[in-house]
Amino acid sequence: MTEAHRTASPIKLHKELTAIWGPGTGIERLAAVNHSVLGKRFVITAFVFFAIGGGLGMLIRTQLATSASAFMDEGLYAQIFTMHGTIMMFLFAIPLFEGFAIYLLPKLVGARDFAFPRLTAYSYWCYLFGGTMLIVGLLAGVAPDSGWFMYTPLSSRTYTPGINADLWLLGIAFVEISAICTAVEIAASVLKVRAPGMSLDRMPIFAWYMLVVALMMLIGFPPLILGSILLEVERAFDLPFFDPARGGDPLLWQHLFWLFGHPEVYIIFLPAAGLVSTFLPVFAGRPLVGYTAIVVAVIAMAFLSFGLWVHHMYATGIPHLGLSFFAAASVLVTIPTAVQIFAWLATLSHGTPRYSLPMLYVFGMFFVFVIGGLTGVMLAIVPFNLQAHDTHFVVAHLHYVLIGGFVLPMIGAAYHWLPHVTGRLPSRYMSAIGFWTIFAGFNVTFLVMHLTGLRGMPRRIHTYIPELGWETLNLISSIGSFVMTIGFAIVVIDLLLLMRFTPRSRRNPWSAATLEWAMPIPPPSYNFASLPTIDRRADRLDPGPLAAELAGGRGYLAFTRHGHMETLGVEMIGGDVEHVIVLPRQTYRPLITAIATGAFFVLMLLKLYWMALATLPAIVVCFLLWTRDTGLEADTGPVPIGRGETAQYHYESRDAPSWWAMAFTLAANATLYVSLLFGSLFLWVSAPNWPPSVLPDLGVLWPASAAVAALCAAAFGARAVHMAGRRPFVPLGACAASHTLASVVLLGIAIAGVPSLTAHALSAAIFVILIYLASHHALGAVFALFGAARVHSGKVSALRTLDLRIGRQWHDYCAVATVVGLAFVAALIGLVGSEPA
Repeated sequence: MTEAHRTASPIKLHKELTAIWGPGTGIERLAAVNHSVLGKRFVITAFVFFAIGGGLGMLIRTQLATSASAFMDEGLYAQIFTMHGTIMMFLFAIPLFEGFAIYLLPKLVGARDFAFPRLTAYSYWCYLFGGTMLIVGLLAGVAPDSGWFMYTPLSSRTYTPGINADLWLLGIAFVEISAICTAVEIAASVLKVRAPGMSLDRMPIFAWYMLVVALMMLIGFPPLILGSILLEVERAFDLPFFDPARGGDPLLWQHLFWLFGHPEVYIIFLPAAGLVSTFLPVFAGRPLVGYTAIVVAVIAMAFLSFGLWVHHMYATGIPHLGLSFFAAASVLVTIPTAVQIFAWLATLSHGTPRYSLPMLYVFGMFFVFVIGGLTGVMLAIVPFNLQAHDTHFVVAHLHYVLIGGFVLPMIGAAYHWLPHVTGRLPSRYMSAIGFWTIFAGFNVTFLVMHLTGLRGMPRRIHTYIPELGWETLNLISSIGSFVMTIGFAIVVIDLLLLMRFTPRSRRNPWSAATLEWAMPIPPPSYNFASLPTIDRRADRLDPGPLAAELAGGRGYLAFTRHGHMETLGVEMIGGDVEHVIVLPRQTYRPLITAIATGAFFVLMLLKLYWMALATLPAIVVCFLLWTRDTGLEADTGPVPIGRGETAQYHYESRDAPSWWAMAFTLAANATLYVSLLFGSLFLWVSAPNWPPSVLPDLGVLWPASAAVAALCAAAFGARAVHMAGRRPFVPLGACAASHTLASVVLLGIAIAGVPSLTAHALSAAIFVILIYLASHHALGAVFALFGAARVHSGKVSALRTLDLRIGRQWHDYCAVATVVGLAFVAALIGLVGSEPA
């Protein structure tokens, strides 16, 4: 059927697109990969975990309401305390903003979906299963009990001999896989999957925020994943990374944790700030003031956030000169924060504000978050921090920042986009009651807690004696916490009632000027019947006429083709059309892969290590099965995309989103690797009981052989790309053989050349570095063999080289990592050996 005919039949086009993009019904919903469905699942699941975490918080406040309380013993209190923080930080805050981003971003940037819908689905299932592991552990009485930060040596096997700590380490690692997947998805999609004409300087401000946040997650989360792996390896196999008696250092855990932990504060704050920057101008009646300044401020905040981690370690004995630099950086980060706040105030002062329901939460955010920021500056100053460290003052500061900078604006955003999700308009009455109850209860709870902390109350005790004078303040805080909980319950009930009983909303009820309102509400599964062209900043559009134009098929891709789910990929900076992206249909494969991944973590928790190891090939096979229905078996060249234009399929493009996704994945991988090398160097510099009595002797021949094999693998991988049009089985086979040889040699060195893995941290560190390299070469062989399989199936040609170029990225990374790693190990052994025994 011709494009013109389809353009003249909007209803028929809608039916055809729905048949292709729809998520199905009943059990088929488990196969959904649509971003709207998955975004809502993330948000709903996060709020369920929030309710659980909030209930645990109420148990904590009940215990502390009176002195010498017998409500809970110290063991149960430690589990409740640990799970409250863990749930709120890992299972609520991060997944909630991920859910908003997954739901909104494709609509805001004018796309039909993300670049990798199945990756989003896999991310959700990993999040759900990982969180469920932790909750089941809580119900079974084996929840982690060493604090949500899991400081060693308290979390070591000596002091936590059960599976409590293992549950945290494995469960959080499982959840962090979800976070990394989502970060890759967001970064690649924001850069490559936008409406034609949407250059970087025309992107909606929320897309900028989430691009920066995704890149922060790729750099900030790997140190925590590494720390979790090292601590679990120590607990499971007695490799002494954190045992000072054998050359380890408990401070290594703190460095790895806070390299993640302090950037995480900004990772949580920035998405909420991005949502405020998106909907506040709507109610101010004018575009956002200082768009460029805000983008620069967000990037500056991201850079500064990675220089603040010692902010949490002032009391660990770090030299005062070093502390002064971190204190200065901690104060400096207030500048980009202030830029955003003053831009919001300028937008309001230069507009004609409407004080609608979402603005209540914005004003609540201003009050609460500014107080949290001021107390943060106080804690950044070393002398004050040493007095208030680990007291309830820090707890109060943390909650002012997180509730004010995240929870309140996220609830405001929920009310703003509620008509978009449900097609119903919120009512002000019950919602306003909920806000004021939360606001009053929160300030009664945590404003008083500042005083409790200044009077010396430590943050982790489960009871106290009345003579200390904390009882009245604690009782007031506990009463306030129950008032706040009632407020949250009112908001939840209000949202549920609004979804069912309030009148239907007209399209774009707030008169917003962004793309997500240029579609029916609730939105169809394909978002836009045809894709728009953007010729101005994406918060200065007129969604009404644009919606009619797009629904009428007067945009790009206003037709269906071969039953494909299609959207457009653009040039990264300028936004010109580059290619047509063919997205995968609904499938159970992400769910099956997540179940296989979950089996690995459950078997590790049950200490069935050989069975857990056996699941790894199954996981790889599950991922490879994703590729069965991807690719083209013949070159097609440019195809029509509407408006008289053509573009090639992304399989034939030199700049496809999947190439960038691999680049971002390797960036996260490299961050983990650098953290591992940093940790090894840190132990040599700072840990006691160095050097060891026996040094590893790896020789020269075998490490040199591994390095040569790694370089050969990279060279053969590059050769395969250049020979793509001539069925490059020989270079791909040689590449796989080189990777296999490197993997076997490295594994042999790790087993035979590293003495006494449990005797000293040096041997343990070198062993883990070698295993890291060996496992990467094993995957490199898989990439090479996969490339050969794609060549054999006809899905590779001189034009369609994407699969081989993605493999080449891995081959090159393995070569660089191997040379750097082996040189590092040799240098470390040499430096240690030069020290007097």
